[in-house]
Amino acid sequence: YIGFRKPAIENPVKTNKIPRQIPEQAWYMNLTFSALIGGILPFGAVFIELFFILTSIWLNQFYYIFGFLFLVFIILVVTCAEITIVLCYFQLCSEDYLWWWRSYLTSGSSALYLFLYATFYFFTKLEITKLVSAIFYFGYMLIASYAFFVVTGTIGFYACFWFTRLIYSSVKID
Repeated sequence: YIGFRKPAIENPVKTNKIPRQIPEQAWYMNLTFSALIGGILPFGAVFIELFFILTSIWLNQFYYIFGFLFLVFIILVVTCAEITIVLCYFQLCSEDYLWWWRSYLTSGSSALYLFLYATFYFFTKLEITKLVSAIFYFGYMLIASYAFFVVTGTIGFYACFWFTRLIYSSVKID
């Protein structure tokens, strides 16, 4: 209801109806490569804290440093926004204007690293031998990784959306 009541977002500059051809991109501007590179830093921001969270969930230990967890979350938000804006800027400089999904996938790909770490944690720290317990663990970690993908991807998208609106609104067209 609120979404339908709000006015439509207006572009800061006029756009052409005919899409321009995107020039050949360098190898490092490939979507897969930039998404995998973009996910390393956000995962690195939560790497240590993730160990304590997994230990408290799966090994029945107490976790009581919630103030530090909030600080790590703020660092995660800033890191997701910064890495996505930098990679979006590189993409726009190489005249590739299709930044929408790439910005979502760039910071959202940190969920892949989270799931890989959860797999590593399963084989190194947990002593689960039953198949049902392993399926239970990987099912929950897949859900947690997907939620992490949605959160970090949304942060990256909104950061790039704000960034592109800001840079294109400062362009003076005569």
